[in-house]
Amino acid sequence: MIEIFSFYKFKKLNKVKTLRKAIFNVIFENNAKGLIIISPEGINGTISGRKKDISVLSKYIKKIISIRNFDIQNKLYSNFIPFLKLKVKIKNEVVPINEKYKFKNSNKKNYLTPRAWDKFLNKKNIKIIDARKPFEYDIGTFKGAINPNTKNFRDFKNYLTNLKKNEPVGMFCTGGIRCEKATNYLNNQGFKNVYMLKGGIINYFNKTKPSKSNWRGECFVFDNRVTITKNAKTGNYSICNGCRMPINNKEKKSPKYKIGLSCPKCYDNLTKDQIERFTMRHQQIVKSKNNYKFRRNIVR
Repeated sequence: MIEIFSFYKFKKLNKVKTLRKAIFNVIFENNAKGLIIISPEGINGTISGRKKDISVLSKYIKKIISIRNFDIQNKLYSNFIPFLKLKVKIKNEVVPINEKYKFKNSNKKNYLTPRAWDKFLNKKNIKIIDARKPFEYDIGTFKGAINPNTKNFRDFKNYLTNLKKNEPVGMFCTGGIRCEKATNYLNNQGFKNVYMLKGGIINYFNKTKPSKSNWRGECFVFDNRVTITKNAKTGNYSICNGCRMPINNKEKKSPKYKIGLSCPKCYDNLTKDQIERFTMRHQQIVKSKNNYKFRRNIVR
């Protein structure tokens, strides 16, 4: 069984290039794969591998950046490695919103546990805001949640400025970090009643029985699982190689769905050059998987 460990920590970091090298080396040496973003304001990542390796890596990463605990960490499990390779990237911000994280306005009291979140959902005169992208909202969201319909997280900041400062607002995202950055921004703007789902949707799935869940649909994740269900298992979506958007089983039955090439969302817009390139890319992916068993996500 493969452990998928996601985490983040807001902390002022210096010499990020040195930290990036140290983190990459220790993860690579322990045969894990995933994606980590490191910046002067902190770290955000998801890594996957054998459970014993992930336990060791968690301790090493905390030691490298000199912390005792992550702000948030989540664990899920899968029967395959959901990442093809390891990437550790340096960015200006852990989450791009064109706004520096204000450490003095960090307020952990605005965290709502999954149980408290369910109670919050039933309150009157509140706004429940999905801090993710529109396509993520379409795949699944909480009952009564608002879709800000913003193309990226930078645009989401503009949406937030139109909220009333005294209006109770609850926000959620996949693992919590987008909401953490957004609530920090709103606190800095003088908002007093902003709350977030602690640990995001992943933590909610881990702590809430599917039969009692207020979630509707599946949840998009940024790896080869594509989506997960309310019981935290791999979902029923795939990624279209043409437009790189998630597609469900109904869309796969369309004549416009071509494996490795297109789906109903992009079929009519593909150029001849794109068709040739996508077909070649798919052939290369299939060949690579057939030639390298470990990269086919088999762990011995």
